[in-house]
Amino acid sequence: MTQTRSAQFTVGKLDAGMAGLLTDDYQLIEFPAVLLPKGVVLGSVVNINVGRDKEAERKQRNEFRELQEQILLEFGTKQPQAPVIRIGHTTQTWTIIEWEPLDLASAELRSMHLYRDGQRMMQAMPSTLEAANDIRAVKTTGLDVDHDYEFKIEMRTSAGVLFSNTVTTKTHTLDNLSGVCVCFGECDSLEEVENLKETIKRIGASWADQVSLNVTHFITRFKTGPDYDTALHFNIPVVKPDWLLACEANSKLQPAIKFYL
Repeated sequence: MTQTRSAQFTVGKLDAGMAGLLTDDYQLIEFPAVLLPKGVVLGSVVNINVGRDKEAERKQRNEFRELQEQILLEFGTKQPQAPVIRIGHTTQTWTIIEWEPLDLASAELRSMHLYRDGQRMMQAMPSTLEAANDIRAVKTTGLDVDHDYEFKIEMRTSAGVLFSNTVTTKTHTLDNLSGVCVCFGECDSLEEVENLKETIKRIGASWADQVSLNVTHFITRFKTGPDYDTALHFNIPVVKPDWLLACEANSKLQPAIKFYL
């Protein structure tokens, strides 16, 4: 319900968008001229009704409370969650650390760091939340053969520092070829590729149709193709098919340098 009061004024001044209104006892108030009726000049008498709209006040208070509750729900109750990590692919000298999609609520990601056996590593990590949730994995290299390791991730945010769970892995021995994962480039024939795949099955390794973090070697006879360029970009050893045959013949992992294309 709106409560109103009415008052009468005489226009005593019009200047720069403001009107000087005089009361009967010659008190002066300033009033926006744009709110006066058209045609008002000096000396005009105007009646002004002033009202209080309690219903509008109630509506505004309710809207403000709802906004406060939304802000509390968005920024006051949801907290950033610690990363959840797991071990991905492991070989004789490297392993892949994977993580679940990061949930930072309303916080900002400032940095991520990889720890190995309690020591912070100089490892390139995603610098933005978008990149971290797009890649969701990192390869750490330079590991010793047949060795146990512990890994965890530190995540620095605008809301504080969070540590992931700790995961463990053991690098493979040289005679364990299960970590070998190859991708094929252009070979002499499809028959040659099929024969190489049979070799992979016999030694307990695997192959992938495209170059990825899991690929350990790129096998090809020709320096062409998009997968070849991708392998070079990711520093994946590019070797001749003879390397795979040598691994089978010796029943252990062979140095790639002797078989570089």
